[in-house]
Amino acid sequence: MDTAAQRDWQDRIGQASGELSPAARPAPEAPTGLRAVPGGGQVTLTWNPVPGAIGYLVHRDGVPATQPDVDVPAVPACRYVDTGHGEAAYAVAAIAAMDHLGPLSQEVRAAPVDSAAAVSIRVDARRVTRELPRPWASMVGSEHLSHLLSTDESGGRPIGEELERALRIMRDELGVQTVRAHAILCDDLGVYKEVDGQAVYDFSGVDAVYDKVVALGLRPIVELGYMPRDLASDPSKTVFSYKAIISPPKDFEAWSDLVRALVEHLVERYGIHELVEHWAFEVWNEANLAVFWSGTPEEYFLLYDVTAAAVKNVHPGLRVGGPASAANGWVEELLAHVEESGAALDFVSTHTYGNAPLDWRPVLTRYGLDVPVWWTEWGPTPTHFHGIGDGPFGATFLLHGMKSAAGRVAALSHWVASDHFEELGRPPRLFHGGFGLLTVGNLSKPRFHALALAARLGDAELATAVDGDVAGVEVWAARHDDGRVGVLVWNGTLNQAQASGAPELTRTVLLTVNGIEGEHTITHHRIDQDHSNVEAAWRSMGGGDWPEPGQWEQLRAAATLDELHPPTLANGPVTLTFELPMPGVSFIELSP
Repeated sequence: MDTAAQRDWQDRIGQASGELSPAARPAPEAPTGLRAVPGGGQVTLTWNPVPGAIGYLVHRDGVPATQPDVDVPAVPACRYVDTGHGEAAYAVAAIAAMDHLGPLSQEVRAAPVDSAAAVSIRVDARRVTRELPRPWASMVGSEHLSHLLSTDESGGRPIGEELERALRIMRDELGVQTVRAHAILCDDLGVYKEVDGQAVYDFSGVDAVYDKVVALGLRPIVELGYMPRDLASDPSKTVFSYKAIISPPKDFEAWSDLVRALVEHLVERYGIHELVEHWAFEVWNEANLAVFWSGTPEEYFLLYDVTAAAVKNVHPGLRVGGPASAANGWVEELLAHVEESGAALDFVSTHTYGNAPLDWRPVLTRYGLDVPVWWTEWGPTPTHFHGIGDGPFGATFLLHGMKSAAGRVAALSHWVASDHFEELGRPPRLFHGGFGLLTVGNLSKPRFHALALAARLGDAELATAVDGDVAGVEVWAARHDDGRVGVLVWNGTLNQAQASGAPELTRTVLLTVNGIEGEHTITHHRIDQDHSNVEAAWRSMGGGDWPEPGQWEQLRAAATLDELHPPTLANGPVTLTFELPMPGVSFIELSP
């Protein structure tokens, strides 16, 4: 852990890089039909949708229902489950943009009850609703890709070799297609120098990195940043332990020339068809935060325009977009800007942590745009070294977000693949609250298992119904062409204070799968505190900073998916009853 980098990060992470005049937008109406239904340990709120809303902010006793580690507390849908707070008065407001909150609904009051009723889940294996969306498969995040070239070690494990293996696992086991990372233009890859006042380009370092990515069967999402030292207007402005320069260019034309030269080189090396079909270019990273952009908002929008023009100058079919903003910021402002400037915008990208992504489609419709929305960073927490994602809470969080995004978000990119990560210093111990789906050593965390189970679902999404004291219980079911049916059920909450568990939120699940005939083998995999939880296994071994050499294999054996009980046989429609703790995930598969 780099304490100096961490102090600098904490000092600046909450600062905006400047104020923008908000884009014109219609005022959302107050939601109607707010209902509060008490249940065991929770109150479930539902309301009617508001036209044009991208999300809704729930208020509890007159105050927005926020959490310290959630950067956008608004939810995208007309449902909110409040857990762990007792009796309260609730109201909800629609939002049309991040700075535009509508009036509150009428208030309702409710309190949880002491005992929970069962949850009934019905799956109809004959009724296909759509092709199963897989928002996790489009993209995954990674530490800056020059880390692939590292011959150093963390915890006695080889950094570059294991990061490469982690990315291969993303491709092979989760079906991930692209990888997004920072700092491709940083000086460690030697892209740009000025000699006697003349620009000199050297893309050999970029080639070394991208050749590895392509060899893995992945494609890069090229985040164009940060600033080479010789091109920076203020090289002293940096971020992270590796001192990435966050300054605007001293010469925007020289920046445009660099971008065009890089894109031309990539086209020559990998082929124009490959780049048009599979690559994309994202302009900077989180420029709405002072920690990532020392310029003004106006300078960022100028950077966007010249960058987009440089990319399109190479080939009009290449994709470029942004603003790659933190916490949904500057999205509508960029839409308004390109409407006026005429700059290309092939996708909209933004980030959020600790909640499901909002729904920007109404705003795109208002601007007459039909482009995909990419969440190029997303995860349980924006905070480095925060342990909330290492256990089963992270698994239920990821499944909730992915199902929420399915069908409305083109990419929901988990930040990041591996705990081989050094933004604020390298991992100080095996379980340190890293962002990775995989630990150092490539041990699978519960949230990796959750995505692996989602990836095991078939392509034919099936109709489901959930009734009873539902709380945070959700279901996703799908069928394979060979007749296998997978049912993914999880029980979670957005309340991070209950991340380690809440017995009052445990539910008895009554699962019925109709529409199947003949004998089937039933398997039941489980993720919870006691199953498929390598962090708990490490604690049971005595814990500590890093495993001894002989402990790695023990941990590898513990980092697999656990079956709740041996496989069973059933004929015709299937009915199962099981207890599902919170947080907990069950995956029931029926194989003919």
